[in-house]
Amino acid sequence: MAKELTSRSENYSQWYQDLVIKADLAENSAVRGCMVIKPYGYAIWEKMQAELDRMFKETGHVNAYFPLFIPKSFFSKEADHVEGFAKECAVVTHYRLKNDEENGGVVVDPEAKLEEELIIRPTSETIIWNTYRNWIQSYRDLPILINQWANVVRWEMRTRLFLRTAEFLWQEGHTAHATKEEAIEETEKILDVYATFAEKFMAMPVVKGIKSANERFAGAVETYSIEALMQDGKALQAGTSHFLGQNFAKAFDVMFSGKDGKQDYVWATSWGVSTRLMGALVMAHSDDNGLVLPPKLAPFQVIIVPIYQKNEQLAEISAKVDEIIAKLKAKGISVKYDDNDNKKPGWKFAEYELKGVPVRLAMGPRDLQNGTIEVSRRDTLEKQVVAIDGIDNYVEQLLIDIQENIYKKALDFRTRNTVKVDTWEEFKEALKKGGFILAHWDGTAETEEKIKAETKATIRNLPLDFEPEEGKCVYSGNPSTRRVLFALAY
Repeated sequence: MAKELTSRSENYSQWYQDLVIKADLAENSAVRGCMVIKPYGYAIWEKMQAELDRMFKETGHVNAYFPLFIPKSFFSKEADHVEGFAKECAVVTHYRLKNDEENGGVVVDPEAKLEEELIIRPTSETIIWNTYRNWIQSYRDLPILINQWANVVRWEMRTRLFLRTAEFLWQEGHTAHATKEEAIEETEKILDVYATFAEKFMAMPVVKGIKSANERFAGAVETYSIEALMQDGKALQAGTSHFLGQNFAKAFDVMFSGKDGKQDYVWATSWGVSTRLMGALVMAHSDDNGLVLPPKLAPFQVIIVPIYQKNEQLAEISAKVDEIIAKLKAKGISVKYDDNDNKKPGWKFAEYELKGVPVRLAMGPRDLQNGTIEVSRRDTLEKQVVAIDGIDNYVEQLLIDIQENIYKKALDFRTRNTVKVDTWEEFKEALKKGGFILAHWDGTAETEEKIKAETKATIRNLPLDFEPEEGKCVYSGNPSTRRVLFALAY
């Protein structure tokens, strides 16, 4: 049976792996650590892309494209940046192969060594800021608000489909500003865009906050993140937005003449989300029957399956289905009609349940005679027989209800699995159960590192919506002015 999955309670990691593969989202490739995103999975990613791209453009950003290869010397210009990415870089050293006359096949041509080695981009700050130096002379050239959709390579030893692969797809925004205030405003604006997308489209509640210095992006002055809680109680960083200060402008000598005629370095931001969101989508909502997709991101929101024994019956059902499809499409609802006679209806039901299609409509000869149709919703697996007349309005409202219900379920789960602790023993006990932990921290990197070493828990972020609160660090006992968000994480 197509939907045979390891249960979440038995082995959550294997359940995830099974589901990604069996639901036709992705598979491992011939290249170690790299994946093939299959059409159904890529259709979900395209929906994500489309919505995010629309949101970026509504906030004044435009798309561009920068090279895949980055000169090695660029990375040495920003010390923190190179230190942060040095161990993850794939390096191109030669530009040609040649036939191996002795052993057959091909070998690297030793005569074709590059004068300067090239890094396959792990991120694009260096190549972009080298470019911006040619674009910016005056305050009139600012701001620059650019995003690019691209692939990047970060050499990973332990990989998992969508969550951690050597190559992945993402978007990366890179903006340039005349003032520090504008750059910080941009950083926070994009964080809000990410949070809105996660909650309104992915139906996934997130905590917005600032990363600790230890968890900050290499080369950033401040990193903001959205953190989501998965069903196994682990956190997943779903997006980051970085205030880069003037670090990259200084590294690449990008200056501008202000309104007062004085020269100053440009202020910068960068921000990105990746195909890791696909993994988040699977883990936040899905169950032991398969995917549970929010209607706003489902490749098709409605599947219609005819139930018949004779071709004459199929013809009559199909005629009525054509009318239903026209009405649904008129309301902007994406729909697929599966009248393929190679599979029985029961098999199709299981297959589309596995693939997380939000609404299934089934119609047989008796339904046609009675003017009814069976409606099944994926999030609750509830079935109902409703009148064909007005089915478009019914499904339209049902899709809204499903989107809201999936979000509410995820929010309720997070609420149940978020605890405040005040002692080290409480902290360690809470970690065994999983979930978000709100605890006092003394603000030192030393304490943060000791907590991570002893428990593997990390500070996910310093939530933006928490009020100051006097207390004592859960580990050191030193004074603390606020609680921060801890969790085990992907």
